[in-house]
Amino acid sequence: MNIDSFLDLVLLIGLSLFIISTGFTVVRIIMRQGWGAAWERVRKPLFWWPLLVLVPLFLISQSIIFIAPQQMGVVVSALSPKGYRDQRLESGVHFIVPLLERVELYPRLTRTYTLSRNPLEGEAMGDNAITARTADGQEIAIDVSMIYRLDPYQVVQLHIAWQDRYERDLIRPLLQGLVRRTVASFTVDEVNSIKRQTLEATITQELSAVLSEQGIVLEQFLLRQIEFSPEYAASVEQKQVALQRAVQREYEAEQIRVLAEGEAARVLRMAQAEAEALSLIAAVLKDNPDLLTYQYIAKIASNIRVMLLPSNAPLILPLDQATVELDDATPTSAPAPTSTPVSSSVATP
Repeated sequence: MNIDSFLDLVLLIGLSLFIISTGFTVVRIIMRQGWGAAWERVRKPLFWWPLLVLVPLFLISQSIIFIAPQQMGVVVSALSPKGYRDQRLESGVHFIVPLLERVELYPRLTRTYTLSRNPLEGEAMGDNAITARTADGQEIAIDVSMIYRLDPYQVVQLHIAWQDRYERDLIRPLLQGLVRRTVASFTVDEVNSIKRQTLEATITQELSAVLSEQGIVLEQFLLRQIEFSPEYAASVEQKQVALQRAVQREYEAEQIRVLAEGEAARVLRMAQAEAEALSLIAAVLKDNPDLLTYQYIAKIASNIRVMLLPSNAPLILPLDQATVELDDATPTSAPAPTSTPVSSSVATP
């Protein structure tokens, strides 16, 4: 509790006690001695002696003003030719002339003013969102907030022009007008795109310029939320769905292309490897022509007893023996076949 509040409390208690005690005394005198005796008692100056204490206390309480650190004061004075003091009062204890001067307090701290569709948000109850129309005729509802503070060096001029009405009569209509006028130069698609930042910056610049002339410093302006018509919102959703589908198709096509390129690269690598292998084989056969015959013999199954060739087939096996010996193992279920000598010139079967 500051000093002026304390003095006001003391004055209130003293005045209450004086009224109660005076009323009780007058009623008691009337009941005992009548109205004449009561009137005679009231006319005596001694009856009013408590006022000799209460009146100076009242004047002192009215002359001492305590201003909190988050406040500043404007002195309205009947003693000044202008009706006010040119200098504001800073935080602390100050003295004014009682009954002839009074102090109007203004906040020094930063404040927020909001216009929102939410009825429980903002300074005024109800739906306070700003309804605006874009350049292409679309109607949108905008929630805005501005963070501001009063300029200490212009608070006297602010009081003269607006008093405590600066939010209701200056900030509110100014916000509504600027937002509507600025939105009217943008299309609805621009408002719903990255140009929203441009819209916000444009409003901030114009709003700051106007408020600074009135003694208000704009700290920040915010486009908090923009609501579009149901038809536009549905069209935007359809566009997004179509865009997602197109992106999905492009992705799938890209995956098919990547897989095809990978398969082609694999086939190319295999062909190159096969060509290199054939080149190596050709080089080896060139220096070792008998290697092919060896590989051919190695591929013949081990259980072949006799080999017959057509009469018109070239002989590819250089046989040093006239016959091919049978394996030592002879099947028990049938008599062993007799080897037929094979001469260098094979007979036609």
